[in-house]
Amino acid sequence: MLAGRMLGGLTSAAFQSVAGGTIGDLFTRETLQLPMMVYTATPFAGPVLGPLLGGFINSFASWRWSFYVIIIWSASLWVITILFMKETYAPVLLRKKALHSQTTPGEGVDSGAVVQPRAASMQQALLWSMSRPFLLLFLEPMCFCLCLYTAVIIGTLYLFFGAFPLVFSNLYGFNLWQIGLTFLGQLTGTFIGVALDPLWRWNLQRLIRNCSVDGKEFRPEYRLPPAILGAPLITVGLFWFGWSSTASIHWIMPIIGSVFFGLGVFLVFQGVITFLVDAYPLYAASALAANAFLRSSFAAAFPLFGVQMYEALGYQWATSLLAFLTVAMLPFPYIFYRFGPQIRAKSRFATADQPPL
Repeated sequence: MLAGRMLGGLTSAAFQSVAGGTIGDLFTRETLQLPMMVYTATPFAGPVLGPLLGGFINSFASWRWSFYVIIIWSASLWVITILFMKETYAPVLLRKKALHSQTTPGEGVDSGAVVQPRAASMQQALLWSMSRPFLLLFLEPMCFCLCLYTAVIIGTLYLFFGAFPLVFSNLYGFNLWQIGLTFLGQLTGTFIGVALDPLWRWNLQRLIRNCSVDGKEFRPEYRLPPAILGAPLITVGLFWFGWSSTASIHWIMPIIGSVFFGLGVFLVFQGVITFLVDAYPLYAASALAANAFLRSSFAAAFPLFGVQMYEALGYQWATSLLAFLTVAMLPFPYIFYRFGPQIRAKSRFATADQPPL
């Protein structure tokens, strides 16, 4: 089982790092908001749907069907990927175009596609690709702090997979499939976040119009307002869930708290992921790989002590401990919204301020 999970994590990590960069390649800055919202929703809709569907499967069918469903789904996506996924990375496409047309620099193909050297060997290309996410993570304060924040949030989300069964089975006597349904609160919060897309598109245009010198200049920091709003919602949702998790309070109250948590998590991720794509356009996949590495590490670690923490501290204080941890990180999105341009000006990977549209 552990070997199978290792292979699953190894292979699925490619989609977590490459998908965001691919979306950044396919859509312009003006149209990027909605695709990134949909992409951001999937890492939360999937884990929330897992226990929901798994509760029904394991209540009314063999536990093996939990794996059969995943196999069928993954195999279908594998076939679709092979048939329809194409290269989107601009330097690679330009190099292929240059080689195909046999042109020299300046004859219809961007010269950057010709002068960029191909890696001397597959080993060097692999080593460079593996090292760049860690360079971004440890040499870029913006990348590290925002990735750390999202890692704590995703760790809390996965810790809830162990906490929800404790709370709703011990306090309210829910059975397995009923416990799965309690995750609908987080899913509802995610859907509300997607529905807010028109608001954030309007806000983006407002910032470009009012906060730039000529009314056209774009800055990656304009992507962070959703995270600025989502950060306190996460804290509110955690405190709400924790202190309403008592037998004397109706079970709907902690689920309502999880709606705020789910909405806040989605908004923070949407703002951070889109910011990373815009701030590191040439290295978007590497920035998202750094984010995926850190948040996946926390997602693996938090469930290891989650049940013990809830049993030792109690449902209220265990959740409050997580809430206090998010309080400490509340300023991160605003700090980088406020001082991002100055920090990016000193960065070796991030772009400077974007030219007018």
